[in-house]
Amino acid sequence: MTDNATAAELARRIRQSGPISIADYMSAVTEAYYARGDVFGVAGDFITAPEISQTFGELIGLWCAVVWRAMGAPAAFRLVECGPGRGTLMKDLLRAAARVPDFNAGADIHLIERSAALKTLQRETLKDYGVTWHEDMSAVAEGPIILVANEFLDALPIRQFEKTAADWMERYVDVNEAGEFNIVLKSGAPELAPVADAGAIFETSPTTTQFISHISARIARQGGAALLIDYGHTATAAGETLQAVKKHRPCRVFDTPGAADLTAHVDFAAVADTARASGLTVHGPLAQGTWLSRLGIKLRGLQLAGGKPPDVAKTIESGIRRLTEPDAMGELFKVIALTHPTLATPDGFQQDAPS
Repeated sequence: MTDNATAAELARRIRQSGPISIADYMSAVTEAYYARGDVFGVAGDFITAPEISQTFGELIGLWCAVVWRAMGAPAAFRLVECGPGRGTLMKDLLRAAARVPDFNAGADIHLIERSAALKTLQRETLKDYGVTWHEDMSAVAEGPIILVANEFLDALPIRQFEKTAADWMERYVDVNEAGEFNIVLKSGAPELAPVADAGAIFETSPTTTQFISHISARIARQGGAALLIDYGHTATAAGETLQAVKKHRPCRVFDTPGAADLTAHVDFAAVADTARASGLTVHGPLAQGTWLSRLGIKLRGLQLAGGKPPDVAKTIESGIRRLTEPDAMGELFKVIALTHPTLATPDGFQQDAPS
């Protein structure tokens, strides 16, 4: 384990008050990690879809504009992005949506971001737009809403449970005399535990459930939709997915707390169940590659590449393949839409849509 301020603070906290849950560990580590600033891109730890190809944000922008029209084209609505990174997705979204009369004029733009360093990047990227920042959704004013969250849910804290020969136990983080973090078990079981053999790991995310409950209740009250894109699984099941990435390579979760990206796969079945409990209609989840193909990403790529030098055209094509092909991001990443029950099935989710 690398000695750093985050590790030292976590060790002090554990020695003073006892082991902490995986959720508490993940929350502290993630906040410290994003406080560092620009962790994206080739020089960072990972690359997100908006940084791979501008077509990603553009198609989402046109998708939002179509949803806005289905909502009755309200003269004022909240356009919200959670976890906006550098602001690239929102910039591409707004550039594409500007083709639809009055969409951008009616959009009251809100970004959910806790990192002061990332807010600085976002202000520069979106300097041509009026933007309001919040640390959580509760501060966004009431009104119709279109919300986008790309690779946001995977960073929300999870709890982990381990099946022992006797029963389920919750996994906690302890620290030894050498300052190394390790797993210990304490009493506690998940509310809805799957059937599993001893040694199995099961993950839940109460924070994700709370977030989905909040935005779903809001959409049910005042209209709108949420578009969520992330990596994860479509059925609730046992399995350990908590992972750390540094400089584009996997690393151990406890090695460099605060200096590596810490995420877990999203349980899309749980997301869907939570949204339906508030009366919303759930569309998907679909494989990201299928959804983007239905929206016409390949055609958009050809438009961008037209007349460009061969190396530029090749880069555009490569980016689209990375977003859509099953052995890249196309299958692991999923897309789910949560909409007010009065809205029609949004683009890309129709069963007879081409893919």
